[in-house]
Amino acid sequence: MPVKGLGEYDPTNIFARILRSEIPSRRVFENEHAIAFHDINPQAAIHVLVIPKGAYISLADFTTQASDAEITGFFKAVGAVAKQLDLETPGYRILANMGEHAGQEVPHFHVHLFGGHPLGPMLAR
Repeated sequence: MPVKGLGEYDPTNIFARILRSEIPSRRVFENEHAIAFHDINPQAAIHVLVIPKGAYISLADFTTQASDAEITGFFKAVGAVAKQLDLETPGYRILANMGEHAGQEVPHFHVHLFGGHPLGPMLAR
């Protein structure tokens, strides 16, 4: 189904291929609705991506098309990964880029989880 301004979901994108195990990943977590794996080009000491198992392009696509169970399972995965990586006490950042202006590189909804050291300001001033 097309997503307004984003087009159709591309089943050949790298995250779709990781979900099908066509491309290896260093997975740190998996549940029924999401997987989490280390980013191949980390931007922090800890940089993990959490992606839903369904074919969603953006947060808007995900929250309007996914079932309540998928949405809950995905966000529970994000929290579980942060806890598993011992990031709750020192703190961490979650970032999701949607669309061209935000710099979304892979057209599959995902969040970045950053931590492991002080991250500084959210945006350059």
